[in-house]
Amino acid sequence: MTKTDFPPSILSRPTYGVLSPRPGPAHLLIADGAGAGAVLDLLGAADAGMAGGSHLIYLPGPDGTDRTAELAALALAQFHRAPSFAAALPRLRKVLGDAHMGVQIYLAGSEGLIGQAQREVMEAGLPHDAVQTEHRGSWVRRVQCVHCKGITENVATDPFLCSHCGLALFVRDHYSRRIAAFQGVNIDAEDPGSVPPPVEKFR
Repeated sequence: MTKTDFPPSILSRPTYGVLSPRPGPAHLLIADGAGAGAVLDLLGAADAGMAGGSHLIYLPGPDGTDRTAELAALALAQFHRAPSFAAALPRLRKVLGDAHMGVQIYLAGSEGLIGQAQREVMEAGLPHDAVQTEHRGSWVRRVQCVHCKGITENVATDPFLCSHCGLALFVRDHYSRRIAAFQGVNIDAEDPGSVPPPVEKFR
C-alpha cells in the first residue's frame, strides 16, 4: 500500500509523505492499525542498525486493524503496544521528555493518531523537521464541535451528530494542529431540522 491520495483541499488540511530512514542516534516510531505497514517498509529500507535503536509505540487502528504480532517479531530496542492513544500518552510523554538532540520521529497510520502524536512532539519542543508522517488505512476523522468544543473520535459520516451536545455538524476540511482535529459546524443553524442524510465520506 502506498501513501493515501487525498483529494485537493484547503491549505490547513494536513498533507503526508512516505517514511524514509534518516540517520540519528535514536528513532521513535508511533503507529496505529495499517500504519504497521509503513513501519515495516521503513525498517525494510533501513540499514540493520536502525531497528536496534528504535522504540515503537503501536495501537490498534480505528477500523480494528491490529498487526501487533508482526511488529513484536522485529528486533527493536523497545516495543510497546497500547490499547488506545490515551493509554500510550504517559509513555510517549516520558520518551519525548527524555529525547536527545538528533532523535528521528516517524508517525504512521490514521489522521487521529498522527495529529495527536505530532501535537505532543511540538509541545515537547522537538524540531518539526525531525518528524516524518505517512497516512495509512482508515480515513475517519477526529472532529471538534466549534459550538461546545467537544471532540468526537472516528467520525465516518458527514454530517454527523456531535457526541457531546447532539448538534448536527458539517465536517469541514479546516484543521487545527493545536487540538489535532478537524472542525465541525452546525449544519442547520439557519433552518433548524433541515439536515441532509449522513453520507459515509471518511471510511
